[in-house]
Amino acid sequence: MKVAGFTIARNVVKADYPLREALLSVLPLCDDFVIAVGDSDDGTKEYLQAMQEPKIRLFDTIWDDNKRVGGAVLADETNKALARVPADADWLVYIQADECLHEKYIPLVKAAMEKYLYDDEVDALLFDYLHFYGNYSMVGDSRRWYRNEIRIIKNHRNIVSWKDAQGFRTADAKKLKVAHCGASIYHYGWVKHPKFQQQKQAQFHRLWHDDKYMAEKVLTSESFDYSSIDSLKHFHGTHPEVMMSKIEAMDWTFEVDPTKKNFGLKAKLLYWIEKTLGLRVGEYKNYQLMR
Repeated sequence: MKVAGFTIARNVVKADYPLREALLSVLPLCDDFVIAVGDSDDGTKEYLQAMQEPKIRLFDTIWDDNKRVGGAVLADETNKALARVPADADWLVYIQADECLHEKYIPLVKAAMEKYLYDDEVDALLFDYLHFYGNYSMVGDSRRWYRNEIRIIKNHRNIVSWKDAQGFRTADAKKLKVAHCGASIYHYGWVKHPKFQQQKQAQFHRLWHDDKYMAEKVLTSESFDYSSIDSLKHFHGTHPEVMMSKIEAMDWTFEVDPTKKNFGLKAKLLYWIEKTLGLRVGEYKNYQLMR
């Protein structure tokens, strides 16, 4: 069984993305890893080259900055990376620049790839998600956070990155048939110094919105306000080993009382249903769960 990985990178340094950590967390699964490095002005390519990882192959791309609807350029760039993976790879591991896989899940994920390698009813592997927010000890637990996503796909199945590159479908827009691998992805996109978080928001929202929206809604402060959140809960587990130096270097504070919720009546009811019955009413699922 051969496994390759792929992702995209652009201006990850100035927005303080933990891309190095993300890559190190999944490289034990991969024989080869392809990164589409977009035109950056912050030394992103040099940052990646400094890792000196023999499995990693970089190639340069130019982003279409005129695409500012629905984050479509993210899928375009991801598909460029997908097109460069080795033809003889069986499985393809995808990780975003702010995601990590805990080392405790490596054996579990490897076992799932072995188990479903020749299962024609499985196109991809599904992961649970933990969304950290504000600091490394709080996770979002409301409906605003997606609970699952595809992060490993089979090669040669006419699969493409979908919409804003959060997930995948077939080239003719059919949902992928998935098996749950039993592992969780740790999402750190909402944990960084408020200054860097604001820079990330400015960089990110330009992929969705025009300059008028940016001026009125995003570029109004130099520091991100973490207090505008509906619901959080304490995280009591351990973090991936590759993240420990970043966690120890945390140089800001965010304090919140997780017992206090910021819900309207409808959201409060839906939250209660989910926590009481385990049912997320109307949940969007970009996949077909087969196993």
